[in-house]
Amino acid sequence: MGQHNDSAMIEVRDLAKNYGDFKALRGVSFELRRGEILGLLGPNGAGKSTTMKILTGYLSASSGSVTVDGLDLFADSRAVRERIGYLPESTPIYGEMLVQDYLMYVAQMRGFRGSEARDRIAAVTKRVGIDHRLGSEVGALSKGLRQRVGLAQALLHDPRILILDEPTSGLDPNQIVEIRDLIRSLGEERSVILSTHILPEVRQTCDRLVIIHRGEVVADGTPEALEAEMAADHALLVGVTGSRDDANSIVDALRTLPGVDDASLAHASTEPFEHLLLEVSAREDVRRALFRWAAEGERELVELRRKRMDLEGIFQSLTQT
Repeated sequence: MGQHNDSAMIEVRDLAKNYGDFKALRGVSFELRRGEILGLLGPNGAGKSTTMKILTGYLSASSGSVTVDGLDLFADSRAVRERIGYLPESTPIYGEMLVQDYLMYVAQMRGFRGSEARDRIAAVTKRVGIDHRLGSEVGALSKGLRQRVGLAQALLHDPRILILDEPTSGLDPNQIVEIRDLIRSLGEERSVILSTHILPEVRQTCDRLVIIHRGEVVADGTPEALEAEMAADHALLVGVTGSRDDANSIVDALRTLPGVDDASLAHASTEPFEHLLLEVSAREDVRRALFRWAAEGERELVELRRKRMDLEGIFQSLTQT
């Protein structure tokens, strides 16, 4: 498998999953580091849920290896499950049970009895903010509170790793903020993998992200590093003096510069002076050529910066093929 990484809580290497001829995962590799919140992103059908089900022992893999806290997932499945708390996308709760009874049922399945089970329930319900709801019927709770019950069941055995599949799906904006804050605080004590397709969620919650597309990892890094890396391959924004009437001739002139692939008008402004903001895509550094062009045409260059690629742009450029 190669050298083991002591700082990794989960190491996934060349993970593949086939359903007949369909390849759901095609050699996925990534790590979850100690004390990290990792966002697992991808469009529907990309392989996110398949990956999470394999990591939690719900699905077998066709090939590849997974090490969890130094243990082989496939050889030591039971020991691995003791280290992982899992919240599936469809929270596995019984609506007709009281919160207290449901969590006692889960605690007993985990092997806890009597005062130990009660103490664990008291601790996790306080931790996720539902200790005042122990006597409520699960089905009568709001979606946000039901999600907290789901988190409580995932935390009962005090796992080192939390795996959360779409934890804010179907929540209203206030509930999303509350669950996001809760996940961040849980991430101070544990390593977390968070599957989501909500991009602002990633920016707010995750330390690093892995993007999966068609069963393969297409990006792995911090949001900031990915934005910088993608920006380097993309466009410059160039501000020059001129009116909207000049736009077509300026665009045509920029397209003729050496190294420039394309140019287009991004914005025309009359405040506080007339200038045009142009987008220039280039395969090399064309800043000197732009300065020369402006000087020779007696135009003032009022702005020159890289166009920032936000997460949405990165996601779209990596997953639209």
